Amino acid sequence: MTTSRNLLLGLLCGVIAGAFWGGVFLAPKLLADFTPLQATAGRYLAYGLAAAVLLAPSWKAVMARMDGRDWRDLLLLSLLGNLIYYVGLALAVQSAGVALASLVIGLLPVTITLVGSRPGEGTPLRRLIWPLALIVAGGVCINLDAFAAAGRAGMSRTLVGLLGALLALTVWTAYAVWNARRLAATPKFNSHEWSLLTGVATGLLSLVIVVPAFAFDGKAHAASAWGLFWGVSFAVAIGASVIGNGLWNAASRLLPLSLSGQLIVFETVFALLYGFLHEGRWPRSLESVAMALMLAGVLWSARLHAPGRQALHQA
Repeated sequence: MTTSRNLLLGLLCGVIAGAFWGGVFLAPKLLADFTPLQATAGRYLAYGLAAAVLLAPSWKAVMARMDGRDWRDLLLLSLLGNLIYYVGLALAVQSAGVALASLVIGLLPVTITLVGSRPGEGTPLRRLIWPLALIVAGGVCINLDAFAAAGRAGMSRTLVGLLGALLALTVWTAYAVWNARRLAATPKFNSHEWSLLTGVATGLLSLVIVVPAFAFDGKAHAASAWGLFWGVSFAVAIGASVIGNGLWNAASRLLPLSLSGQLIVFETVFALLYGFLHEGRWPRSLESVAMALMLAGVLWSARLHAPGRQALHQA
């Protein structure tokens, strides 16, 4: 059963993580002169370096607890939840805009809950049908809005962006479920250590894509563009990857997966707010409806996970 303290602390960690993660959607817009693969390589090289520096004081103690299975799982989790995910996200943002990318990926609360739910863990799935339906309805609204506005960006670019967002949605669903299960089964590392180890593994993997990302790019960039590139890369690496991932890992340990997965909707909300500020516009009507439906679904779900209600419906 989720205690009141764990519920509130887990919700707080999830909301703050969403605020940091929301900036990830704006980064590809700021780095529009660079390809999605370059944006991915830059972010995760920066993440790897930052994680290694932060882990340095306890490096020997942490490495003493590592084994081959830990390295294997960290590398595979990093490949799914970081490298492949961010390529799909960057492609979606640069092709179809922040709104479509963030709200398609905003369906993660539904996919994670459906894939990760287990009998006897958290609130029964049958009781979450209506909250999840609200989140799905929000996703439908944003897709209707995106294709209604496709004439401004071109239908082909919108379709490419949608495919990129669906790729990101799929791989991060797999990552979130697997990572939550792995954290629960790995008490020898705390949430912060696991996040930093993920960063080190991701940094190692990013070395594989550095050459194809930069060596075959025929486009020359000014020194100011490179300054922006590395500034944004390190800002996203520290804010979203180090701090955001650490908070997400904490939420994953405090809350059942049937609720923690749904907190990703706050990433969507913050991403949209940052995107609207960057574009200097108010949300269109369907975008507003989509955000309202998604938030309503998650808040309803959080209420169903309250200790008193869980006890009532499990009695």
